[in-house]
Amino acid sequence: MSDSQDLARRLQEVYLDGKWIAHTNYREQLQQVNLQEATRRIGDLNSIAALTFHIDYYLAGLLQVLRGGPLDIKDRYSFDLPHLQSEADWASLRERMLEHARQFVEEVSRLSDGQLEAPFVDERYGSYRRNLEAVIEHGYYHLGQITLLRKLIAGGDQFPLP
Repeated sequence: MSDSQDLARRLQEVYLDGKWIAHTNYREQLQQVNLQEATRRIGDLNSIAALTFHIDYYLAGLLQVLRGGPLDIKDRYSFDLPHLQSEADWASLRERMLEHARQFVEEVSRLSDGQLEAPFVDERYGSYRRNLEAVIEHGYYHLGQITLLRKLIAGGDQFPLP
């Protein structure tokens, strides 16, 4: 297995169908969430929908780069979740994120080992490998938040937050 295929496998695990690290993945966690749960705010924590939008924003932006386009995403826009008015809106966001994840995995699997060591857009961002590993780590970070939010929502007042 090439290094790019190994990274693609790890990306697939966190986003689509793995259980190796967290015993779950985004697809499994998000398929069980309805609109009310997705948009529920607990204290000053981000909602599940906001985290889903955030992950999709980065996957879509980085996917553009993997396809030869510019890096034009900005951190300040990564939580600009549009208002979700219906279950269909939530389902669309969820499915768009999962489809971007699937496409991202596919593009990563096609990279050569040489491309993994090349600068990512600009040398100041490090290599493709470094950035792809960051996507995996970032993915697990927010997957953990979503998992905890689901538990807080299911537990109701059992887990009061300030």
